[in-house]
Formats: sequence, structure tokens, C-alpha cells
Amino acid sequence: MSTADGENEAAANARRSRLRWRCRRGMLELDLLLLGFLESGFHLLPDQGQRDFEALLEAPDPELLDWLMGRSIPEKKELADVVERIRAHLAA
Repeated sequence: MSTADGENEAAANARRSRLRWRCRRGMLELDLLLLGFLESGFHLLPDQGQRDFEALLEAPDPELLDWLMGRSIPEKKELADVVERIRAHLAA
């Protein structure tokens, strides 16, 4: 492994650790949904989708839970797309 590859891997691991921490919410349901997706589906998102997932984590817990449970959808299309990807991935 080259030095650049090692640095890229270290940066990716640091990002994943930060995201894992941000996925831990005040509600067990959200923890399970978000951490489950982070571990098994996040890497399947394109770069923009990954940035949109990070933006999604800025939402308050009640809104996020409503979106992920299908009770409402985000107004922003990019967030709605990520929510749909998460829901589809977890349903598979």
C-alpha cells in the first residue's frame, strides 16, 4: 500500500467514525436505522449521496424519524432521495 493509499484510508476511517458518532441519536430507533445503513449501505452511495446523507443528519430527531418511517418526506429533493435510498436498503 502506498503512502497516499494509507492516508486516504485513514481519512475514510476518520470520516466513518465521525458519521458513526453523528448517527447515534437520542432515540434507539434512529440509532438502529442510521447505524444499520451506515454499516451496510452508505458505501453504495455516490459521493454526492454521501454528502447528502451527512446533511440529512442535521435534521432534528422527530423529523428524521418521520421521514425514515415514511410518515412524511423532506422538502429538499436531495434529502428525500437519500431517505428513499435508506428505506429501500433497509427493507431489502
